[in-house]
Amino acid sequence: MKKYAMMTVKGAVGLLPKSVKSTLKDNHKLTEFYSRSLQRSGLFYGFPSKKKRMALYSQYLKEQEKKLNSVSFVSSESQELRVFILGKKDIEQTLRSLENNNVALSSVIQISPKPTSGLIQHVHELPGAIASLQTDSKILFLNSGDVLTPGALKIMLMLSDDADITYCDTDKLDKKGKRTSPHFLPDWSPDLQFSTAYITTGVMLSASLLKKSELKATSVAGLVSEIWLTDKQLTIQHLSYTLIHRTQTLSMDAVLGDMVKIVRARSAGEPAFDKELKVNHVQWPALSNPLVSLIIPTKNGRELVKACIESILEKTTYTNYEILLIDNGSDEPASLEYFETLKALPKIRVLEFPGEFNYSAINNFGVEHASGEVVGLINNDIEVIKPEWLTYMVGHAMREDIGCVGAKLLYSDGRVQHAGVVLGYGGGAGHAHKYFPRYHPGYMKRLVASQNYSAVTAACLLVRKTKFIEVGGLNEKDLTVAFNDVDFCLRVRETGVRNIYCAEAELYHHESVSRGLDLSPEKAARFKRELEYLQARWCSYIEYDPAYSPNLTLKRENFSVKTKEEFTAVQI
Repeated sequence: MKKYAMMTVKGAVGLLPKSVKSTLKDNHKLTEFYSRSLQRSGLFYGFPSKKKRMALYSQYLKEQEKKLNSVSFVSSESQELRVFILGKKDIEQTLRSLENNNVALSSVIQISPKPTSGLIQHVHELPGAIASLQTDSKILFLNSGDVLTPGALKIMLMLSDDADITYCDTDKLDKKGKRTSPHFLPDWSPDLQFSTAYITTGVMLSASLLKKSELKATSVAGLVSEIWLTDKQLTIQHLSYTLIHRTQTLSMDAVLGDMVKIVRARSAGEPAFDKELKVNHVQWPALSNPLVSLIIPTKNGRELVKACIESILEKTTYTNYEILLIDNGSDEPASLEYFETLKALPKIRVLEFPGEFNYSAINNFGVEHASGEVVGLINNDIEVIKPEWLTYMVGHAMREDIGCVGAKLLYSDGRVQHAGVVLGYGGGAGHAHKYFPRYHPGYMKRLVASQNYSAVTAACLLVRKTKFIEVGGLNEKDLTVAFNDVDFCLRVRETGVRNIYCAEAELYHHESVSRGLDLSPEKAARFKRELEYLQARWCSYIEYDPAYSPNLTLKRENFSVKTKEEFTAVQI
């Protein structure tokens, strides 16, 4: 009932004149009450109905058509293009779509144990198709049953530039031939590929890559991962247009099984297929068993700190860690008494940091005193749920090509508080899938799958101490409270490593949902200054976050398709 009551209120507010709404927004107490009520109602989750989603997608397709019609295509006849089709089901419809594209093909080869069409060349396995390739040709990989949209081949040939590998967005055709179920993909995210095989078809690459690789993959998804794991310096380009209709018959169990085989053979990761979630969980070993320094800032907050520390001590299976509790001027007798008892515990140090609250400065101070090879920034209202949280996170943190590692954080009521940070939300940054139910798979399984994001929250963040020092720590001058973690993660990312959201690490973040937003004039002014700093410093990420999609909304954190107004404001 509360949800429907708030829907009525929200609808009524939407009908108010802009001048009235602007006046109401100036009243910070009223705005805080409205925000708190919306959060309690669960309306922030509010994923659009299927009908609404398809209406938004139909509008997107019109915008895509206008955009592609504005592109001047030069002749691609000089480029030799071959098509490899994996599988045997419904191959005839794939062949028809190739013919309808009106692009001269050097050859079309079916890769399958048994041929199903006498019209094209057939080989049993991929190595047999590679043997006779010319190194200057391009190869397009499809699954049997895939259907290319008109002009897709020309678009991919023209827009692939000098990339080593190019892939595009996809959708499906329903029984009535209507386009549905769009997959709007992020730019290259190897860890998302390991977890979900999000790139399953429509992959264009040069024959030279195939010629120099000893490939064992049996799927398009496995092929991409295998080639990248062989050479991580490759340029992988994403075309954010739905150019291919995915086949209805592809077995994702088989594809994810192929991914398990590839990751296990080509890396130190140990993947396991989750039959229930239909994702792979990859455990990366921390062979050196590094000491982890968990830094917890607090001022008073006895009960929060007690719950946080006890959950770490009692539940965490990774044992080589220390806890640094940074006391920022506590004055409550009960808290001070409790902190004294902590000093007697062998894994805990209590350090004093007096003065005004400056989140960045407090954590920088903590890292200076940390003995660990890995440092963990932990809020005092964090509580461990899964005992293996630190094992998974340390494994990621010790990978040479990984920087910051974030966790899946839940509010006390079980809804998602953090599952990766997206730049551009609200003109700054926000949390992907915020307020979704705990067990929801999210958009394209992205809530339950470890993957690369541009940034993660410092409420629970691990990073190698050397990397923290390399970028100069958190910005304690310009970002004392807000966005310091986003800024830090982006500076880490700019050093050439990837940041990652670790879905296997689940913890509570008892950030009070009932508290709403603190919009006092002083704090609102500080927030505005820090937002403006973020916007100026990281405008390119705010305009285009490679871990998101330019076709998805920035108005809410629910991965809905952009509205017509959003596409009009920003060209796709």
